[in-house]
Amino acid sequence: MSTTPRILVADPEESHRDPLAARLLRAGYTVDKVATLSDAIGALSNGTYAVVLVDASLGGRKALDVLKHAKELPKPPSVMFVSSVASIEDAVESMHRGAAYYFTKPLDHEHVRKVVDAEVARRRSSSQPAARPIEREPEAAPTPVVTLPVAVPPGKDRGGLGEIVATTNAMERIFELVSTVAPTNATALILGESGTGKELVARAIHGLSPRKNRPFVALNCAALSEHLLESELFGHEKGAFTGAVGNREGRFEFADGGTLFLDEVGDMPLPVQVKLLRVLQERKITRVGSNEPIAVDVRLIAATNKDLEQEVKKGTFRQDLYYRLKVFAIHLPALRERRGDIPFLVERFIQQFAERHGKPVVGIEPDALRILMQHDWPGNVRELENVIESMVLVARGDHLRVDDIVPGIPDSKSASALVPFETFEGMTLERVEQELIRANLKRFDGNRAKVARALGISERTLYRKLREYGFAKDP
Repeated sequence: MSTTPRILVADPEESHRDPLAARLLRAGYTVDKVATLSDAIGALSNGTYAVVLVDASLGGRKALDVLKHAKELPKPPSVMFVSSVASIEDAVESMHRGAAYYFTKPLDHEHVRKVVDAEVARRRSSSQPAARPIEREPEAAPTPVVTLPVAVPPGKDRGGLGEIVATTNAMERIFELVSTVAPTNATALILGESGTGKELVARAIHGLSPRKNRPFVALNCAALSEHLLESELFGHEKGAFTGAVGNREGRFEFADGGTLFLDEVGDMPLPVQVKLLRVLQERKITRVGSNEPIAVDVRLIAATNKDLEQEVKKGTFRQDLYYRLKVFAIHLPALRERRGDIPFLVERFIQQFAERHGKPVVGIEPDALRILMQHDWPGNVRELENVIESMVLVARGDHLRVDDIVPGIPDSKSASALVPFETFEGMTLERVEQELIRANLKRFDGNRAKVARALGISERTLYRKLREYGFAKDP
């Protein structure tokens, strides 16, 4: 009898089903392919499989029937779901129901192969009779791990945007704005709270521009005094001030032909603002201690976490400079406004810090991820990054747990009290969705734009669901 592990791939789209099956065949597995829900259940009834890969679109929500049927078999296979939509709710639900893994499209076939290899090895190891004496109580089933691959939505070629991890509608708009302004020479102003990734967006604009092969130079305007900032920006001549022992190029000269990114421009002293305005008007700089203008070809991108209109009213920021900078404005949403991106960011940071610190962490438990999803993240992506690094450092296993979460994030008891599992007992998924929409409509006083953002869906999708559930007249 052949001992080659048998895999079932259930996907309605041949263009997705066949390449995945071919990769698993090359890995040495026996692979069966089906395209419908009934065929998947029929195959499970007639064969013994080690792993079943099921596309979530296989009969819609009824795809979970495959998992239910598999668990009832004498030798249950490990069921892994594949979805074209990155939904943490679906991921957590499938894990709670017993799924072994949850992938999102577009699939990295090599990554799928590695996960399948690991699961087959785990099943073989757990089936060894000597592994567990009969007198010993059975070990608890391993806590499921939610591991969502870092990927952009299907069909999106992001090019220079590849470093920005995002799939939510709020960030889709940012991608559109970046792609629009990048090919031009327009000055751009990036607005947003601290930690939202303003420099990443600036680098993306540079990376998608004709200047991409020239320097990208960044300077934090809040980190320097007035005189140091002026010298850093425009350079200085020998003897211009005490300590100026030679001529020195400023950031404008160094960035010639490329992009200069001025972070925290709202903190720039007024005297330096005057000189920056002159450079934007004349495209020439004058070094400190010199009277000779130097022509520069620099694309300027500025960023701030301040409300510059309010700073103008207070007299701390020049109105003429504000309008010069705000040729093209991009407002980055806070992380609490794009919660759907948190699983992807968590995955990226886990990979990054596990490699950096030599830790075997590969994923995160659903309960821990749920707590991170519920936090408001006042420090935004930067705060999340620091939290994940701390969790990776203290992790004792191959996945992050609730106990690894650093102080300052709500604990598991307070988080679980917000959405107790028993609340949903006896409710269909459709009913849960209705109640979630109803609760958010009440929370935001019927503001559908805010409800859509909170749910991580488009307003069009929300309107469709409101009509479908009869909320259009009476929410």
